[in-house]
Amino acid sequence: MSDPFDLSEEHILERAENPPSTAPAWLEDLNPEQREAVKESEGPVLVLSGAGTGKTRVLITRLAYMLAEGKARPWQILSVTFTNRAAREMRERVTELVGPTAEDIWLGTFHAICVKILRRHGELVGLKSNFTILDSDDQLRLLKQIMEAANIDSKKWPAQGLMGIIQRWKDQGLTPERVSNIAGRNYAAGRSIQLYQAYQERLKTLNASDFGDLILHCLTIFKKSTDVLSVYQEKFHYVMVDEYQDTNVAQYLWLRLLTQTRHNLCCVGDDDQSIYSWRGAEVGNILRFEKDFPDAKVIRLERNYRSTPTILAAASHLITHNEDRLGKTLRTANNENVEPGAPIKLRGLWDGQEEARWLVDEIEILQRENHKLSDIAILVRTGFQMLEFEERLITAGIPYRVVGGPRFYERMEIRDAIAYLRIVFQPNDDLAFERIINKPKRGIGQTTVQKIHILARTTSTP
Repeated sequence: MSDPFDLSEEHILERAENPPSTAPAWLEDLNPEQREAVKESEGPVLVLSGAGTGKTRVLITRLAYMLAEGKARPWQILSVTFTNRAAREMRERVTELVGPTAEDIWLGTFHAICVKILRRHGELVGLKSNFTILDSDDQLRLLKQIMEAANIDSKKWPAQGLMGIIQRWKDQGLTPERVSNIAGRNYAAGRSIQLYQAYQERLKTLNASDFGDLILHCLTIFKKSTDVLSVYQEKFHYVMVDEYQDTNVAQYLWLRLLTQTRHNLCCVGDDDQSIYSWRGAEVGNILRFEKDFPDAKVIRLERNYRSTPTILAAASHLITHNEDRLGKTLRTANNENVEPGAPIKLRGLWDGQEEARWLVDEIEILQRENHKLSDIAILVRTGFQMLEFEERLITAGIPYRVVGGPRFYERMEIRDAIAYLRIVFQPNDDLAFERIINKPKRGIGQTTVQKIHILARTTSTP
């Protein structure tokens, strides 16, 4: 498959195709609001899309429409998603509509797009093109080394806390030089900024980046090098963003820089579904969209294809108490001849064990009424809450399946295998070295590892 991020003129000429002259028939399957969101391609557009209103379909159709109408070549469109899974699904579905030309769309997560840019221009922030991306385990290990070297009491000031502070600063687009009177600066006896600086310098020595750096470095490059910024401003005629309510400050600034020339920015999101402020998301990005772009077109998708009128009425009544929102009213797609649906039950229980007993009793009643277990789902807020439900289901002899759990690349043995590959690829990667030095066990203790670190720092060895 061709590289969708290849900027060479030869690649562009090779992939260029004449768009079809007739309007696509699949526009007819959309409702009027969806169709408007698809066809409103020029200038800033905010699509307020409530849950179950078909926003994924709108995004996919919008991409296909711009290609089919010849508004832009595939490589002139940037579409940003929040998960790799969403990116894969969008590319597959757009390809089904317009064919293999969709392969050349710049489509991926913020991090995936920024990695591609950094592989080309990383030297502007002190990185080689083969830089390593650290996971959270490696970040924590590196911070512990830095705090230990600075004689910071790790019991009083845990490295995990410092990692969270540094990540929040990066989410806000702040390099160490730009952190001033802001939350977290007094952590680690007031030395958190100094530790942040040491952490960044160590990352450069290792030719490594963490996930927060991927966007922060791109932001730094765009601000420092107008030549690089102008290349991408000219390249991307249209920019689309999914889940805009979950963007942080750094992502917002990155998007503003990319679109300040053409202004063809389409953001799809729902301020009522902004639940990630704890990890840096800034709902103000979507709330002030019309202020940031005075000529913006706002389109509301309010026809719900997923839920019953009862659920929609309850949800709408609850969310109206939210003070900071742009406002929309969800309704069923076909208001006429729609059953209201089963009433919502609200049950207050004494503790988790009683909740599990009551819920499993309800499941047994549904079983006796010939309902399929595969039609029943238990949703929990955090993973640890599953234990009591699992224990009760086992006691009752009810089969179940847990969806989720550790991701493939988070499994211990997978991380170890990747660490070996990292050492082969980049011998200076001491974090990978530390991970595998005693796997399998070789009788090398922590004291020996610390002596190696001290010697490396003394001799300025990576």
